[in-house]
Amino acid sequence: MTEPLKVGVAGLGTVGASVVRVLKQKADAIAARAGRPIVVTAVSARDRGRNRGLDLDGVAWHMDPAQLARSKDVDVVVELIGGAEGAARACVETAIEFKRPVVTANKALLARHGVSIARSAEEADVPVGFEAAVAGGVPVIKTLREGLAGNDVTRVIGILNGTCNYILTRMEHDRIGFAECLSDAQKLGYAEADPTFDVGGFDAAHKLALLTSLAFGTETDVDGIYVEGITSITPFDLEMAEELGYRVKLLGVTTRTSGGIEQRVHLAMLPRDSAIARVDGVTNAVEIDADVVGALVLAGPGAGGDATASAVIADIVDIARGVKTPVFGVPAAKLAHPKRAPMGTHEGGYYIRLSVLDRPGAAAAIATRMAEQRISLRSIVQRGREPNFDRPSVEPVAVVLITYATNEAALRAALDAIEADGHIDGVPQVIRIEKR
Repeated sequence: MTEPLKVGVAGLGTVGASVVRVLKQKADAIAARAGRPIVVTAVSARDRGRNRGLDLDGVAWHMDPAQLARSKDVDVVVELIGGAEGAARACVETAIEFKRPVVTANKALLARHGVSIARSAEEADVPVGFEAAVAGGVPVIKTLREGLAGNDVTRVIGILNGTCNYILTRMEHDRIGFAECLSDAQKLGYAEADPTFDVGGFDAAHKLALLTSLAFGTETDVDGIYVEGITSITPFDLEMAEELGYRVKLLGVTTRTSGGIEQRVHLAMLPRDSAIARVDGVTNAVEIDADVVGALVLAGPGAGGDATASAVIADIVDIARGVKTPVFGVPAAKLAHPKRAPMGTHEGGYYIRLSVLDRPGAAAAIATRMAEQRISLRSIVQRGREPNFDRPSVEPVAVVLITYATNEAALRAALDAIEADGHIDGVPQVIRIEKR
């Protein structure tokens, strides 16, 4: 009989518990696909007394994840602790040092240390699987790393954070504000008590760093990503987007340009009938544009115990089969140092919402500042009362500008000048209009 593959799981949160449960419940089917039995022989977690609904009889318990990684009773180490440093990093690095294959869902660790981990894994001749690190149960890593090997990828665009997509969907459909919707998301377990990592765009940025490396064969460069979150969005912006034929999503976008690789995470308007725009709720979606296959869209559950466990188990099965692929699709020594395209060179259309003070000459001054930067306006929409120049109101009026294609540097220069003129109240809302 073929010897079983012995798995050690470090981290027994929602995902870790699901991995242990599914491996046991579907043991026969998984063994048939893997060509050998797969059994959990060791686990590690901080709270041994917590009831996780798991049968861990006969399974070794390690308080220290690095100790689990050194255990002779473990063939494969599954790291589900999370975080770029500390116990998670020590667990992965120890496993590789002891020549044990690694499976991880840790996007922060790989975004920060993926290149050094890839080098170490190659020297130790062990694979590192991380399908679960991006888009949960959606097989986007395998698609980029293996399925599109005969393609040159030009752009990857995606909804990479289910929390943000849920909030935007609820705000749009139920006409409620950001704060109320975030509170609901926290009650439902879609958002953490401190939601900054999600709503600030940082979770999506870590995932985008991995997609960029896979798409373009470059070293991970999370610090080169332009990041904005979703906290500035209002129901008014979503209503205007609908009126103009768009939907608003938090997108991660990586594009190869003549000036380098452009990586950005921010709110964007997409045509309502585009594939990504139609994705609602906690679902993730990724569109890959490539020269041979064209546009490929993958969508599905981006989080949750079972969905993420599905991706983790797929990587374990690959290891059981003896599949060994370079971490980022090419040997670490061949990963190019990325040339960053400055955000100021980004070109596209823009939605701009201004709170314009009701005073003579304000509108003309705004138009002049745009013209000075050679920005052409496709439309100007005013919402609210008509201005009364005989008795101006102290209340500002919402004015929305839609531009033709321009570059980010020109737009920012125009907005800086408009703010300096003193004709607007507050900070302008800027949402980029993404090409289909």
